[in-house]
Amino acid sequence: MSVREQASEAHVRRRESGVRAWHVRVAVVAFLLAAAAVGAGLVLDGRADRIASGIRIAGVPVGGLSREQAIARLERRSARLQSVPLTFVAGDDRFTIRPEELGVEPDWPSAVDDALARGGGFAVFRGYRRLGLRLHPASYEPRVNAYDAAVAYEVSVLASKIDRPHVEARLVRRGLDIRTIPARTGRLLDRPAATRLVVDSLGGFSRRPVALPVRIDAPTITVADLAQTRALARRVVSAPVDLRRGAAGLVLSKRQLARMLVLPDKGLGQLLIGGRYANAYFAGLDRKLARPARDAAFSVDGGRVTIVPSRTGVAIDVARTAASVLAAAERLRNRVATIAEVLVQPARTTARARAMGITGVVGSYETLFGGIPNRIHNVQLVAHLVDNKLIAPGATFSFNGTTGARTADKGFVAAPVIINGELQTALGGGVCQVSTTVFNAAYEAGLPITARTNHALYISHYPLGRDATVNYPDTDLKFVNDTPHWLLLRTFVGSSSLVVNIYGAPQRRRVVTETSPLQFVAPAPIERTVDASLKPGERVVDDYGVPAQSTWVRRKVYAPNGKLLYDNTWYSNYVAEPKLVRIGPPAKKHKARPKPSVTDLQQQITTMH
Repeated sequence: MSVREQASEAHVRRRESGVRAWHVRVAVVAFLLAAAAVGAGLVLDGRADRIASGIRIAGVPVGGLSREQAIARLERRSARLQSVPLTFVAGDDRFTIRPEELGVEPDWPSAVDDALARGGGFAVFRGYRRLGLRLHPASYEPRVNAYDAAVAYEVSVLASKIDRPHVEARLVRRGLDIRTIPARTGRLLDRPAATRLVVDSLGGFSRRPVALPVRIDAPTITVADLAQTRALARRVVSAPVDLRRGAAGLVLSKRQLARMLVLPDKGLGQLLIGGRYANAYFAGLDRKLARPARDAAFSVDGGRVTIVPSRTGVAIDVARTAASVLAAAERLRNRVATIAEVLVQPARTTARARAMGITGVVGSYETLFGGIPNRIHNVQLVAHLVDNKLIAPGATFSFNGTTGARTADKGFVAAPVIINGELQTALGGGVCQVSTTVFNAAYEAGLPITARTNHALYISHYPLGRDATVNYPDTDLKFVNDTPHWLLLRTFVGSSSLVVNIYGAPQRRRVVTETSPLQFVAPAPIERTVDASLKPGERVVDDYGVPAQSTWVRRKVYAPNGKLLYDNTWYSNYVAEPKLVRIGPPAKKHKARPKPSVTDLQQQITTMH
């Protein structure tokens, strides 16, 4: 080996020895540092069951306390504040609320557990965590529970007192002057944020006033936004408007235009001609200028039917007329508006009336009537209510449905009427005269009669077994239009008779009637009364009464070809009317004088002597 090689090898060995020595020194230093750190951690460790120093809960220092001690301290302090009010502020308004009002309960155990966890962990790491808390203290706020319904109600009360919604700028009219009312900024309580703030604040220990979260409610329409509309509204009421219909015309004055002018309801919007005054004005104009439509009608003369033609009407088109007035009023010149009209078609045209097929009499009947003026009045009134009643093919005529209730409001008055089998006076007496006549007209027409009730008492001036009583709303008279054409019911009231005609397409039906003689069912009951003016045993009959009776009527209806269409029988049962008898009082009985006894005779003899 050469000298140079030996020198190089020695150099390598020295370098390797130096590296090893450096590694050893580094390891020793690291060990010493680790040992120092562990030692420091062990020194700062503290007790694991105690809260680290530097921790506060709701502002209360709890470092060094056990879990139980911390909870007890916090709960005692919280209990003392349950009845102590906290003031909430919104501008100049102040509101006080006590925790107990809202059932506020802070969750102190959970907050303490969080504090313990912050300073916990393995011994060495726990020590350094606690060192950090000494340098940088931590604070915890508890989760607060409350009665949600009470909180919601309290926040709504706060909002009702705090909220002042904004007001938009708007136009108003004072006579002929159009003014602008400036907008007003409002304020609104932020309810979700207020709910959280109220509960959390009441759960804490501070009793300093708390500002409620209130936001500005700014308007969206300003005075400047309304400048153009205001100028246009002033122009509308600046001069009269000529309202014309052909050559004729009217003048709307400035004051009339002002009363018709409808300003935008919420600031921005279109001007309108309308409102109560405009509606009344155009309604009056319609009454003066319009021509109402006329439905086709049926004129009857005995058995002859003619059609009174319909007529198209003309009405004021209010919407178009109002728009024309506004357009004219918005102009500086040529302020002329036009009255717009619209054709009004009749509900029943002449062609429609012809198609209904009403050409002659289908059935007719006449009854005679009399009685007191009130009864005659009711007959005339109810006859008018059913007069001109049209009945469609297949439809059912209802007497009660047509007349409705017989009330004083409709003009009915009290007159004799049968109630519960007795003749009494009540509102609407005489109505059954009309229902009986209508029944017989439908009977003679051969129409199907689906509802009919006889009177409780027999009435001789009606055809036997063919009377029909009605009582609103339960007792009705009904018949069906079984013809392919419409029917028209007409009534004609004379001074002592009532005629009911049913018009339609004549069916030429043949009606055959068979009537049972009136039969006595039970004798009349006797009602006796004592009359002191009569002699004993004397008997006077004031009314012989009427026995209970019954009858039936059978009707067969044949088509023109002889086919039997209907075979119906109506039974009528009439209650008895009592026999009224007055009798004298019983004869007085004279008391017999008692025979004297032997003792009485001896006393009389002794007295004589």
